[in-house]
Amino acid sequence: MARNLHYDQVRAPRPFSCESETAMTLHSAGIHHVTAIAGNAAANRRFYTDVLGLRFVKRTVNFDDPGTWHLYYGDELGRPGTLMTFFPWGNGAGARRGTRGVMQVAFAVPEEALGYWRQRLTSSGLEVEEAEGGRALRFADPDGIGLALTAASPPDSEPWAGGPVPPEHTIRAFHSVTFSVREPDRTRELMQDIFGYTPAEGDPALLIPSGNAGGGAVRVVEDAGTRSSWGAGVVHHVAFRCAGSAEQEQIQQALTDRGLRVTPIVDRRYFKSIYFTEPGSILLEVATDQPGMAIDEPREALGERLVLPTWLEPQRATIEAQLPPL
Repeated sequence: MARNLHYDQVRAPRPFSCESETAMTLHSAGIHHVTAIAGNAAANRRFYTDVLGLRFVKRTVNFDDPGTWHLYYGDELGRPGTLMTFFPWGNGAGARRGTRGVMQVAFAVPEEALGYWRQRLTSSGLEVEEAEGGRALRFADPDGIGLALTAASPPDSEPWAGGPVPPEHTIRAFHSVTFSVREPDRTRELMQDIFGYTPAEGDPALLIPSGNAGGGAVRVVEDAGTRSSWGAGVVHHVAFRCAGSAEQEQIQQALTDRGLRVTPIVDRRYFKSIYFTEPGSILLEVATDQPGMAIDEPREALGERLVLPTWLEPQRATIEAQLPPL
């Protein structure tokens, strides 16, 4: 079965140009969501809900491949900036490990919660490494995706009281993602010129979103190694936030003017999206904040049933029969 049909339009970027005919810079709010590929769907759900304590906010399917789950985890409402989503491709769908791509996804937790998390993660059988002078914990999910919990306080985050982690210790939002690319200057330039990111003081490899200094940063590092292939254990794409359709269209034009292939606007039901491959060959998305996760379920029942867009409802019985158990 074909997978991710819209993404095929952006796999081969045209030559990158440093000059843009469309002058624009956003005050970026940072990361909207991160989408990765998992192996076993049930194991993925258990880890991100039972261990990391995120709320399971949406069970739907990959709209481009309805035989594959698309699982969403986040804060209480699945707000932009908290959403980690997965396409479970099944056991045996492992990726070829490489060095270029998204090498780490870091979540923000309160500084006083790091001790709690060290104990919780090790008690769950995970190997945990301290980093950043003791201000971060690094580990991996069941498929090998590099994760971290970093001491930070995103200004607009809210704790969720309904999960297995005490509210004062919960994951609040994304802290950062790490891009590994051949030519980091080109990726940094794009993030600054189009998305309004600025280098962190004393750490030019870390780019901070100008509209959200507390979270959603991007670290860009150089690595000329072999690129990994898509499969379980690899981040599929990173989505950045935009306020609405008008801003999204501006970004679409600005990226096109830089010589990058950009998809048409795609309706993902919970947000509208465009996709492009940045100069370092990482697939990126620009997603609107609205309409959000509660468009087709009440907030108290998010993630409790399979929801499908109207155009897939006639296929519900077939789709349900294909999906692996959660």
